[in-house]
Amino acid sequence: MRIATLLWQWLLGMLPGEVEPNETGWLISPRLHMPLIVFRRAQMILNRVRLFACLFAVLTPLWVLVDVVTFPRALWLRLAVLRFFATGAFAALVWLVPRQGRLRHAHRAMAALFAIPTVFYLVSHLVLAQADLRGIAAAFSAGYAFLPFVLLAGLAIFPLTLLETAKFAAAVLGANLLAYVFNWSEVSWPSFGAQQWLLMLLTGVSCLASLSQLAFIIALVNQTIHDPLTGMFSRRSGEELLELQQSYASRHNTPLAIAFLDLDRFKPINDSYGHEAGDKVLKQINRAITRNLRHGDILIRWGGEEFLLVMPNTEKEPARHALLRVLENGLGQRPDGSLLTCSVGLAERQADGKEHWRALVELADARMYRAKREGGNRLVTTSVEAAATPRPLMTH
Repeated sequence: MRIATLLWQWLLGMLPGEVEPNETGWLISPRLHMPLIVFRRAQMILNRVRLFACLFAVLTPLWVLVDVVTFPRALWLRLAVLRFFATGAFAALVWLVPRQGRLRHAHRAMAALFAIPTVFYLVSHLVLAQADLRGIAAAFSAGYAFLPFVLLAGLAIFPLTLLETAKFAAAVLGANLLAYVFNWSEVSWPSFGAQQWLLMLLTGVSCLASLSQLAFIIALVNQTIHDPLTGMFSRRSGEELLELQQSYASRHNTPLAIAFLDLDRFKPINDSYGHEAGDKVLKQINRAITRNLRHGDILIRWGGEEFLLVMPNTEKEPARHALLRVLENGLGQRPDGSLLTCSVGLAERQADGKEHWRALVELADARMYRAKREGGNRLVTTSVEAAATPRPLMTH
């Protein structure tokens, strides 16, 4: 176990600056990925499945010309039928694969992409095994044995985790073994062993290529989705997350709470103490807010001193209590030593009857402005009731 850990750390050392120590698990299993990585990786896989299928749809029937020149008529006709069936399947895959979808759609598309040539390989292997080929015909028939190599090499164009790569590679390796089982009595075991070793080596190379792509995606997403000053999600990435959360909440009919937070009297900090002091105040917000929330809640810097808190699968009352804890605990200190406070407006998908996330944000924004008009340092949860104010805060 220790040797495996050391080997894994050594491999990660070859990706400096791309994967943080707390993100190494992301290279192993897709279950650990944040929603934005899942979404963007799914789109990449779907796009590359279509590209790969289109390439196979064009090249697969062209090999019929080689079969016609090389094999007896009865044999090349049977292989041509197989090739045109495979071509039709690849063309259908290009047509049917969605341009956008979830990760499970991407996995299904990849499974179909690899299943078509795998079945073709097994059936063609049986057909060729029944033919007594010699000379140039036997030499060209050996080209069919290279299909597993092509499939394993193709894994390298997909940004896959270690477990995903292992599953797809195991299917290809298993199909190659099954093909030899069909022709057990005539197997050359030294040749088979050499082929399996090369396939395993190619699997390792493809796995490293896939992990490198995934590590690059993780690094790129981390750079683009986070606000460089506060470490929160940026507005652009926040909007993508809101789209994903809205889609999930609508599909499963679950609650979705959104809070709009605006720092009270922030402009005087910049005016009196300078923008450096203002930046220092903003940097402490992320830690101050998230320590009172759940791990799955999402904090977005919406602009300036405005923040958006997204609380998936949270009804209005639990969200209200969580936000009151934030107000009661404060957001740190202002440069003069007094407590930093904020005004908060809360909206929730089911309670307020707003389906689109933009409508929820607008409603929460309006309620935040009401909280600010009523003196700040308070939470407004409806458009008609009196604002809910936390207990008085001590200043020092």
